Amino acid sequence: MRKIVSKFPVKAKAAFCLLTASGLSYQANFLPFSPDSSVFQGVLRSSRAIFTIAVTVADYKYSLYGLPKDSDEYRRLLSEVHLRSAKRMLKLCEMNKGFYVKAGQFVSSLRQVPNEYSLTLSSLQDQAVPCDFKVIKEAIISNLGQDLSEIFTWFNEQPIAAASIAQVHHAMLKDNQEVAIKFVPEYRFQWLVSEFTERVSLELDFIQEAKNSETMANNFKNNKIVRVPHIFWDLTTKQVLTMQFCSGHKVDDVEFLKGMKINPEKVANVLVEVFAEMIFIHGFLHGDPHPGNILVSPEGQGDFSLVLLDHGICKKLDEEFRLEYCQLWKALILLDSKMIQHLGERFGVGKYSRYFPIIFTGRTIDSKSGLGKGMLVEEQKKLKQDLKALKMEDISSFMESLPSNFLIILRTE
Repeated sequence: MRKIVSKFPVKAKAAFCLLTASGLSYQANFLPFSPDSSVFQGVLRSSRAIFTIAVTVADYKYSLYGLPKDSDEYRRLLSEVHLRSAKRMLKLCEMNKGFYVKAGQFVSSLRQVPNEYSLTLSSLQDQAVPCDFKVIKEAIISNLGQDLSEIFTWFNEQPIAAASIAQVHHAMLKDNQEVAIKFVPEYRFQWLVSEFTERVSLELDFIQEAKNSETMANNFKNNKIVRVPHIFWDLTTKQVLTMQFCSGHKVDDVEFLKGMKINPEKVANVLVEVFAEMIFIHGFLHGDPHPGNILVSPEGQGDFSLVLLDHGICKKLDEEFRLEYCQLWKALILLDSKMIQHLGERFGVGKYSRYFPIIFTGRTIDSKSGLGKGMLVEEQKKLKQDLKALKMEDISSFMESLPSNFLIILRTE
């Protein structure tokens, strides 16, 4: 008897739950930041989200109805539905703006969602709908106390990056120094979800971001490859951040790298070394390392330089955690399953410690194949079985059990 499937796929469901939970629940946690707050606007956003969910659920249900889950036709149609649904989600994020965009960015960075979602939503990393320039101009004048013409030789009204929370403009100071002006419009945060407030508040405080940036710059002051934009403190407030303008292309722009005769593998190795240095040596980690925040520039003393942007979310890692994390990697490399399980207890994940090798090395906890070596056929089968048996609730329980230090490290892996 063939197995018939007509329910909403778990991975796609997870993606939509993560996105819509942040948008729909704001009504119970409404935060009125200004007189422009409107219940109507909130209902309108929620209505869009509900409509998008309803259409998507119907699409999955009826497009896949009656098809065996293990058939080629099912897999082909599932990919098509994933793509249509991801495009609906992207449109929803762009229309509702603000934190829907932030939630979409988060979903795009998860490994647990279908590729169609992560690829489609990745455009939200730095292509969100920009704020009207009149709002930008008024806020900068209000914050800096001077008209733009008194501070800048020229100021590009078109943003060079517009993310969910802030947008960045290119300008030149009167002394001919090129700068990037980062600004956060208040109206975008009239309906934040309470459980995200703490994280978002870090990204809204540009004074703290500037301090984080200087800490990062100081940590890598002897590294000739890493560049962190200089902060102009006299033109920086809690709402406006003025920093050195650094050009470059996204770190995952392989075509650019090859065109500039920069070895992508060398870039990847340097990137790994930089983040390893943050974790194991400095204990101060960049918490939002998506490609839009890491640029590769052909300028520099070597073949290239890495430009680290957006230090709004940085995490201090205590020495005890860093030591145990170092021991975990040692155990993973030495295939010490007992030590992995012991450290899993220390990290508070208990039985879920068996997922550490899968996440970090693509091995099972019982694997005897060292890193850099091919896996035995039996081990490959076991890994496939483990991955196939992995349920969304297992992933959820595992992630909920991890300490906050570990969660932010996972974003760099």
